[in-house]
Amino acid sequence: MAQQKFAGRIGATVKESQPWWPDRPRAPEGAPNILIVLFDDVAFSDFGCYGSAIKTPTIDRLAAEGLRYTGFHTTAMCSTTRAALLTGRNHHAVGVGCLANFDSGFPGYRGKIAKEAGTLAEMLRPHGYRNYMIGKWHVTPLTESGATGPFDGWPLARGFDRFYGFLDAETDQYAPELVLDNTHVEAPGTFESGYHLTADLVDRTIRFIADHVADRPQDPWLCWLALGACHAPHQAPADLIRHYDAHFSHGWDEERERRLKRQKELGVVPESTRMPPRNDFVRGWADHSEDERMVFTRLQGAYAAMLDHADQHLARLVAFLETAGVRDDTLVIVMSDNGASQEGGPLGMLNAMGPYNFRWESIEEKKRLIDRIGGPQSHSNFPLGWAMAANTPLRRYKQNTHGGGIRDPLVISWPAKISARGELRHQFAHASDLTPTLLDIVGVTPPAEINGVKQQPMTGVSFKASLFDASAPSRSKPQYFEMFGHRGLWRDGWKAVAYHPPGTPFEKDKWELFHLDEDFSETKDLAAEKPELLKELVDLWWKEAEANQVLPLDDRFGPRFAETAARYHGERRKFTFHRGMGHVPTDVAPDVRSRSYTIEADAHVGEGAEGVLISHGDATSGYALYLHEGRLTHVLNIGGQLTAVTSDRLVPTGDRKLGMRVRRLTKIAPPRMGEGQGASRYTLLIDGEEAGSVETPLGFVTLISWSGLDIGFDRGSPVGDYAAPFAFTGELRKVVVTMDEDQALDGEAVGNTEMARQ
Repeated sequence: MAQQKFAGRIGATVKESQPWWPDRPRAPEGAPNILIVLFDDVAFSDFGCYGSAIKTPTIDRLAAEGLRYTGFHTTAMCSTTRAALLTGRNHHAVGVGCLANFDSGFPGYRGKIAKEAGTLAEMLRPHGYRNYMIGKWHVTPLTESGATGPFDGWPLARGFDRFYGFLDAETDQYAPELVLDNTHVEAPGTFESGYHLTADLVDRTIRFIADHVADRPQDPWLCWLALGACHAPHQAPADLIRHYDAHFSHGWDEERERRLKRQKELGVVPESTRMPPRNDFVRGWADHSEDERMVFTRLQGAYAAMLDHADQHLARLVAFLETAGVRDDTLVIVMSDNGASQEGGPLGMLNAMGPYNFRWESIEEKKRLIDRIGGPQSHSNFPLGWAMAANTPLRRYKQNTHGGGIRDPLVISWPAKISARGELRHQFAHASDLTPTLLDIVGVTPPAEINGVKQQPMTGVSFKASLFDASAPSRSKPQYFEMFGHRGLWRDGWKAVAYHPPGTPFEKDKWELFHLDEDFSETKDLAAEKPELLKELVDLWWKEAEANQVLPLDDRFGPRFAETAARYHGERRKFTFHRGMGHVPTDVAPDVRSRSYTIEADAHVGEGAEGVLISHGDATSGYALYLHEGRLTHVLNIGGQLTAVTSDRLVPTGDRKLGMRVRRLTKIAPPRMGEGQGASRYTLLIDGEEAGSVETPLGFVTLISWSGLDIGFDRGSPVGDYAAPFAFTGELRKVVVTMDEDQALDGEAVGNTEMARQ
């Protein structure tokens, strides 16, 4: 809102002057509070009211008090859907064509929302709204997520008044990487004290709304709650996880049939909907061994428990709205950002940090450690078969532009204005339609400029009419889709879609044609019957792609990640960290993957001094250098497997240089299953003199950890066999990390890992 010109009169004295006060921004009459609850990687059928056996009574109640949409579409990935939801534009058009994790050098792929695309919060703020963002952001380049920013892409710079959450794609639910406003902060609890991120985020949401109700009850608010659930790692209370063993022991094949039957009974899908064949690389449940089925069931149980657990805490939030007397005037929206994750692979993962660095998990190991699943020593994800079942009755997964990647649940409840109770809406809607719809409801016209920057036109279309009229038509505009070369286009109930095998020529992709109005699950390809229509839709896709900055098509997602990492650090080889530092995000910390490097800590060691000098990571992966019982120790944690070396002598008291020299002995490259990927020697240093060494075939090849780097302590779950934070009790002046020039990252391996953690 432009600053108002002073309209009073200023004379020589107050007696000859007339005071004036600018008008305070006021919301249009009847503007509601808006609560958006955005789940992560929760698929079309996972809410109970969409066919699942997972307990989601709070979401089901909201649906019974309002509407469920069956034709809501997203963009196949998290950053991209968030960009579309926030701005009301297509994600490529605003510069987030793929992920916030890299900038490929083209306008559609900056990984950051353009200033020309204002967010919903920026558009509502001049109209009296206070805006609160809680949870996952992931539309800021991760190389800009450190303590010095830049902050222009963080929530507070994009229209939100308060922020509490995390900037990355995922975080550990027991030891999260948290930011309060523009400052990295520690979690207010630990696993041992009963902490879980979902509960914390809901607590903070309640606090923000309670503060608002106390301070500015006359003004409406926007509250954007983006949960970590149910993105990996799937972490939830152990008893709740085990509770679901009995619910899913029948396996994914039968589960799909049960869900489809339930969906037809609920009217979520037409009675004529057909079950598609199993997705690629998914074997029949009966074809797996008894041990595999037991582990797979537990992995699914962790996912289900995480969703159940989130629903329980969502119940607290809804109850608070009722207690505060604002429930009826609050428009509540519950949705997900894309379909179920395929990143767990055919066999799932107990601790993905091992396989990411080519330490393979056998089924015997998974079985032996099965009770770790969902706890602080796990970074689990379920197998493809359960992701397939979650997407029932849709094909493929997150990342893909078939239904399993882009068709998601959407629940809307607004008791004061939406009279429908438990009704279904089958109109097509897209993530980019949300902001235009909300602006339409509030009665706000998208501004031509924000902060002096001319704004892009909205590409989304309001679906407000369908909230009140079940027969309202779907949007008339076509909608394109693209992710990693997978493509699609919807128009008037028809969909053209192409699955793109990575590394193959785009012109060789096979385009399929489906009439979604009659074929909900995309099982009857009409391409051969209607070639003219298919060609028309494909040609339209290219037109839309050019208009929305989709081009150039690029399926080299591996090199994109590796190039971004190399470009960010550039020629820098030395990193100096002073005492008191902490919370350095992984993408900002020294990149020690496939490297030789040296760590040197400048410290004064007093009698009995102990504790961490430097740590990077958590209980699932990372490294740490510390003093314990008078000796210098280094631990390397690859997927929970610890390789430690302890100094062969005590560390003398006084001023000391304590370090570790890491030398790569062989080229680290992706191995075949069961083979090592190279070797490195880890040598302890006391005042520059060698004090013990160890060689290991393990090392950081594609990922160090989700958790960041700390100096003088180890927050969260510990990297090594000690109790966090294990703060150093001597005087730590600084820690210097010096990199050699022998890095040889494998772009494809890095890309596959980065994709698996989105």
